Amino acid sequence: MNKSIKTHYLTGRFSHHDSGSPVLVVDGLDYHYGNAWTLENVSFELQAGERIAVVGPNGAGKSTLFKLIAGVIRPMTGWINVYGHEPGGHICIAYVAQRSLVDWNFPVSVADVVMMGRVGKVGLFRWPSSQDWQVVSDALKSVNLGHLSKRQINELSGGQQQRVFIARALAQEAKLILMDEPFTGLDVINQEELISVLDRLKEQRVTVLIAMHDLKLASERFDRVMLLNRKLLGVGTPETVFNPKNLAAAYGGHLRMIQTEDGIFVLEDTCCEEGGHQHA
Repeated sequence: MNKSIKTHYLTGRFSHHDSGSPVLVVDGLDYHYGNAWTLENVSFELQAGERIAVVGPNGAGKSTLFKLIAGVIRPMTGWINVYGHEPGGHICIAYVAQRSLVDWNFPVSVADVVMMGRVGKVGLFRWPSSQDWQVVSDALKSVNLGHLSKRQINELSGGQQQRVFIARALAQEAKLILMDEPFTGLDVINQEELISVLDRLKEQRVTVLIAMHDLKLASERFDRVMLLNRKLLGVGTPETVFNPKNLAAAYGGHLRMIQTEDGIFVLEDTCCEEGGHQHA
């Protein structure tokens, strides 16, 4: 855990939200590992309730961007403000990591995973109250998993596991949720379940930033998209951002683009972890 974040959990002192400030402001953000630049001069702004897809090839800096926003790592240059303050002082930011990074064999129940989101409210060395458990119950019901609260987390399907981590973010009372590749490996039914949860978050004016590879899904289900490959190549509606020039700059020779009456059809996206497949 980032030292500044750990200090806030121990002391219980967190940043208040400045009224009228955007949910998130990123300005001139740079970050590099060794001599390799991961992000260069990235700037954008988000308002409450927006649902943004962050699209780009592997190695584009999507996960790094999310870690910077969450306050897990600090930028080399540039700055990030969440409701007018640096990220480290907030418990309103929830980071949902890629499923492949989670040890699903750890013996813990669904309800206990969601209760982890209450640490910032309860404190590290206090027992949760009945009110905290009610928050957990309500969070699980909101993602349609209330009936599985006592189940072991490793007994759930991939889509159900994703919804458990969203429930944990809700129990945290997060206002900004960062999801890293939540749709990867999900079938159509589980994708639709996840979209339904995202729709409810939008109604609650929770801002959601989602890293993904699927251009078709991003185009159809998101109001705005960000196209990233170390540099921010475009942010706006899918129609304006996913144009041939920007896509070529993001993916180079990995994509073949065909103009159709329905828009741009993209073939052979070999940058994706899953290998060659179709996007539109």
